[in-house]
Amino acid sequence: QVQQVESGGGLVQTGGSLRLSCAASRRTFSGYAMGWFRQAPGKEREFVSAISWDGLVTRYADSVKGRFTISRDNAKNMVYLQMNSLKPEDTAVYYCAPQRGGTQGTAFGSWGKGTLVTVSS
Repeated sequence: QVQQVESGGGLVQTGGSLRLSCAASRRTFSGYAMGWFRQAPGKEREFVSAISWDGLVTRYADSVKGRFTISRDNAKNMVYLQMNSLKPEDTAVYYCAPQRGGTQGTAFGSWGKGTLVTVSS
């Protein structure tokens, strides 16, 4: 049973910005770190960013560090990913998922449909 719904993707030019949103059920959101992942065409899904339950700890893949910012609103069961200075290599379907083990942990549960981000050169 899918517990997350991602939105906010679209087509943007190189250097542009997008803000992704993830609506999670309370059951998969409450008490867990949340992560963003992405899968580019022909590639495996990879980690992008994660945030602890209390929002105090964040982690980023080296490829997005300094450009992406993760945040969460626990009152709304929402997680966000602000993406700035986008590059063509950021093109992918983006997913969110809860993580066991904190920001260094592993995603669990079912994946949602994701949201497609396309960055044109």
